[in-house]
Amino acid sequence: MTHEELLQPQAVFDCFAQINRIPRPSKREEKIIDFLRKFGEGLGLETKVDDVGNVVIRKPAAAGFEHLPTVILQSHMDMVCEKEADKVFDFDNDPIETYIDGEWLRARGTTLGADDGIGMAIEMAILQDNGLKHGPIECVFTRDEETGLTGAAGMKSGFMTGRYLINLDSEDEGQIFVSCAGGVRTEAWFPIVEEFIPRGYYFFKASVGGLTGGHSGDDINKRRANANKILLRFLCAELEKGVDLRLVNIHSGGLHNAIPRDGYAICAVPMESKETIAVDANVMLAAIQEEFRNTEPGLTLSIDTAPAEPTAMKRDDAERMLKSLFVVHNGILEMDQDMEGLVQTSSNLASIHTEGRYVKVTTSQRSSLTSARDHMAAMVRTALQLGGARVDTNEGYPGWKLNPDSKLLKATKDSYVRVFNKEPKILAIHAGLECGLFSEKYPEIDMISFGPTLRGVHSPDEKLHIPSVKMVWDHLLDLLVHIE
Repeated sequence: MTHEELLQPQAVFDCFAQINRIPRPSKREEKIIDFLRKFGEGLGLETKVDDVGNVVIRKPAAAGFEHLPTVILQSHMDMVCEKEADKVFDFDNDPIETYIDGEWLRARGTTLGADDGIGMAIEMAILQDNGLKHGPIECVFTRDEETGLTGAAGMKSGFMTGRYLINLDSEDEGQIFVSCAGGVRTEAWFPIVEEFIPRGYYFFKASVGGLTGGHSGDDINKRRANANKILLRFLCAELEKGVDLRLVNIHSGGLHNAIPRDGYAICAVPMESKETIAVDANVMLAAIQEEFRNTEPGLTLSIDTAPAEPTAMKRDDAERMLKSLFVVHNGILEMDQDMEGLVQTSSNLASIHTEGRYVKVTTSQRSSLTSARDHMAAMVRTALQLGGARVDTNEGYPGWKLNPDSKLLKATKDSYVRVFNKEPKILAIHAGLECGLFSEKYPEIDMISFGPTLRGVHSPDEKLHIPSVKMVWDHLLDLLVHIE
């Protein structure tokens, strides 16, 4: 089977290929905004860009379908930019390199950008095809969903005018999402006071790598290890043994909404501890590999000699910081009481980076209950404050509550059964969707979310299940002529 035969609908994958030639990191979406504006105007369609950079392209109803209500199709234009450690890649300039792996589309050494580039591609394919049947359509592309939802937050009332909204940012075909978690970000700054390191110390780099990573909401219940917690576990174990460990710097983890895959710390210990450090690391590695034997087959913890440095962080301050971070909650706190298998509340220790005169720590908390989200953030904030940090929790974003009387949900379910002769799953998701913000600004809009199957999002392992794109396409086209 040729690539053209496999990549169906061809129009969708052609649009996706166009999108992946355009850099679109979160907060730096200017190039993709300009591309979308020219795309809409080139089709002769009403196209607008608002003050924060969201784009709307309006397409009139096909002949004979003018009576149908206006439907909003919505996706976000930015992508998470993660790459393999040894991959040379500039996300601000280089195109994403894709390849087919069986039934999956992947990228070479980077995130694929199908989150949510494939949603954008579906919208573009609908906009450019004048042979499709549908009522009035508003295709909305929001910016900066991944690092703050600032596009949705900054959107003013009236930018969208439709009665129904279909968010194309879900990751499992056959699943229709009707609710999502809200979230906040809690950040800390530990001040660095340096002191000289005595003579006769061994300098080493403790590195954790090879982890699966993933989305800090959608994948938090999949028993994946957090590189930051493993690194802290090793360093704090040495402190507990009474080793005179000096911390020079630390760089571990990445984006706030990604489970950390790798990290390292530069440290020094008295020369007599040199051999035991390596042995302790091997012993701990064996234990952790057993704990995560099913989910982290590539897990590594290594010790390598590092160049000597004259100073390190003040010993007592560094120890207090490391122990504070060691007890910061990571992972699930509570499961939902009403929906089996759904995470209610969680937290992700996302990154620990030496930045100038501070060690900056980023965490994120999620919950379908605002009170539980705020409680989780307070727990994390307290642990960080006890370690001596200045801590701030942002305003966050709201969750999206289930609408039990949703006409759109009924139409979507009926359409799925009509097209595939089977029932879809109706679910909530433990991740932030822009629907939460939309529900505050546009309480009258009826919303659902669905999309093709993705795996490994927010990591270089991201992949798109090719056959699921055709299923979503067929479902969506049927739905668009049956909404009333």
